Amino acid sequence: MIALHVNGKKYNVDVPGDMPLLWVLRDHLKLTGTKYACGTGECGSCTVHVDGEARRSCVTQVAEVKGKKITTIEGLPDNHPVKQAWIKEQAPQCGYCQPGVIMQVAALISKDKKPDADSIIAAMDDVICRCGAYPRIKRGIKAALEIAKKEGKRA
Repeated sequence: MIALHVNGKKYNVDVPGDMPLLWVLRDHLKLTGTKYACGTGECGSCTVHVDGEARRSCVTQVAEVKGKKITTIEGLPDNHPVKQAWIKEQAPQCGYCQPGVIMQVAALISKDKKPDADSIIAAMDDVICRCGAYPRIKRGIKAALEIAKKEGKRA
């Protein structure tokens, strides 16, 4: 049994330690917001937070996150500045990759309240949107920073 702390809840899962976290989340905990796309950690669709850091769940073995705080898209509050901004800016097109994009942005702005353009590009460079909604995503990032600043919240 592996003890996990996901979205503020504790779970015990009977899985091999080398199983990708993605499949534990989706198949065992039924948290299907985290998406499978490339399976190699290259696209970012499966991004979750592990102790506040953005991680690719498709290449993270479940044994690596034992005892760590895991947050999925379902665990990000509805009033989170990034979720608010995505709605305001109509950021997604098809939406498939957006849970991973949102989690990547949330990790970025939780660490840096005023990221410059280079920091944003560096953080988002390996997150792939097949629809090409990058201009919307950029507007969403800007809006999320504005919302977080206005609300005086740490994103």
